[in-house]
Amino acid sequence: MAVLSLAGNIFLQNFAVHSTKSNNAPKAFVKIDSNFTSLWTAPSDWRLMRLSPKEQQQIKYGRELIAHTSQYLGPKGSVAATSNGMNCQNCHLNAGTQPWGNNYFAVEANYPKFRARSGTVENQVKRINDCFERSLNGKALDSASKEMQAMLAYIKWVGTDVPKKKTPKGTGIFKIKGLARATDPEKGHLIYAQKCQSCHQANGEGVIANDGKSYLYPPLWGKNSYNTGAGLYRISNFAGYVKLNMPLGVTYERPQLTDEEAWDIAAFVNSMPRPAKDLSNDWPDIAAKPFDHPFGPYADPFSEKQHKYGPYKPIKEWKEAHRK
Repeated sequence: MAVLSLAGNIFLQNFAVHSTKSNNAPKAFVKIDSNFTSLWTAPSDWRLMRLSPKEQQQIKYGRELIAHTSQYLGPKGSVAATSNGMNCQNCHLNAGTQPWGNNYFAVEANYPKFRARSGTVENQVKRINDCFERSLNGKALDSASKEMQAMLAYIKWVGTDVPKKKTPKGTGIFKIKGLARATDPEKGHLIYAQKCQSCHQANGEGVIANDGKSYLYPPLWGKNSYNTGAGLYRISNFAGYVKLNMPLGVTYERPQLTDEEAWDIAAFVNSMPRPAKDLSNDWPDIAAKPFDHPFGPYADPFSEKQHKYGPYKPIKEWKEAHRK
C-alpha cells in the first residue's frame, strides 16, 4: 500500500460524504454514488500559456518542489537540507491535485483562516511551514525564499476558479464512516502485511530510490517518517486517506479496502514509533481538540487511549451534549 508513493504521484480541511454498500459489487468494494461524480479538478496545463513566462516558470518550479521536495530540500537537497527525505506529494497526491488525495483545491479560496490547532488566523506560509515541521519533520522555510514563493504560486494555481470561502467536491481527505468499536492495531498489522508491506516494507521504513535522495515508497514510521504533530497521525485522517488511495493503483471510483480495514491499518501504522514534536502550544482551547487527537489534556472525561484508538462515538456524543 504505497501511502503516498512517489509513483502515485500537511494541510487542508476534511470534506466528503459517506458512501453506501452495493448489492452487485464484492463486499470489499463500495458503491459509487452521485457524490463521486463531477469532482473538482485542477486547471489544465495549457491554461498556463495565458500567464507571463515568469509566472509560468514560478508555478512549474512550485510543482516540482511539491512533487520532488527531497531533491531540493531533503537531507541531500540541492537547495538546503531542511526535511526528512519525504516529498510533499507523499501526503498530497499527484502534486496536490488528486481528488480526496489531500489536495490543495480549497487552500487559496479559504486562507487566511482561523485554525483551532494554533488558536490563530493562519496564512498559507504558516500552513506550508507546518507541513515542513510536522509531516516532513524538518525546519520552516523563509517566507521570502524563492522556494516558498514558488509553492505559494503553485497552490494558488491549483485553486484557480474556486470561489472565495468555498470548498469544492473532492477536496482534502475523505471522511470515512466511523466504527462502532475501537480500531484494532493487531488486525491492522495483519492487513498491512497482506496489502502494504510489499511497498513500505515490514519495518515500515519504505524503499529509498536509486538516487539516494528520495523514496520510491515512503516510510510510514521510523526516524524518517512524519512526526506526532502531523495531520496523518490522527487515525481518522489516515483511514480516510488510505480508503480511497491505497494500495497503490486504486482509485476513488474503485477502492479496495473496506472501511474496517482502513481504520485498522491506520491504527497499526500510528501505533508504531516515529519522531515526536513539541505540541505544548497546540490547541490552546482544549475543548476544540478533535475527537481523535491522541494527546491530553481534554475537556471531556475520556482517556488518551480512547481518543487515539476509539471507540469514538461516546466522545463525539459527549462533545455534542456539551457544545457551548
